[in-house]
Amino acid sequence: MSRERPLRVALTGGIASGKSYCLSRFAAMGVPTIDADRLAHEAVEPGSPALDAVITRFGQSVVQTGGRLDRGALGKLVFADASARRDLERIIHPVVYARISEWFSTLEPSTSFAVADVPLLYETGRDGDFHAVVVATCTPEQQLQRLLARGGLTETEARQRINAQLPLADKVRRATHVVDTSKDFAETDRQVEQIVRKLSA
Repeated sequence: MSRERPLRVALTGGIASGKSYCLSRFAAMGVPTIDADRLAHEAVEPGSPALDAVITRFGQSVVQTGGRLDRGALGKLVFADASARRDLERIIHPVVYARISEWFSTLEPSTSFAVADVPLLYETGRDGDFHAVVVATCTPEQQLQRLLARGGLTETEARQRINAQLPLADKVRRATHVVDTSKDFAETDRQVEQIVRKLSA
């Protein structure tokens, strides 16, 4: 990619690896940020073409009374079936990436860099859309325990979600910058601040 400003930076990692906390730290330091998970939620609002496509593919069992997507029901389907998960991603991801690209284009040219939190960046093969990639990582044991601590998932379901993504070690190897979130918040903050200084230079 050409090195125009603002630099397009992706933040990724694995589920429960500390991405959301890192994104909040970038934002707290004045860096423009956007969250692909939020965009994915917005993409399937009632009446949206994406929700219609989801219902066509998965049926009415994934819709709540009132017409909103039943994320729990959909999650149980797609994390137990890799083919179903790919079908869902084909519906949602083009909408999300288009919104991210549009967002970057609205930023002031004086902005040195901006960060998009994209959980499935490497899985979707879109890392080439960005000038730099920051990966949030922790130990596999921490990842599982953090996910279980959120509640609502059995250990089997939590492992399904982790295993549906590329291993964190693979993402770390491909990263431009790495934030190790396995220690305390102060140490994570220090690493994010260091990355901000580098990317602002």
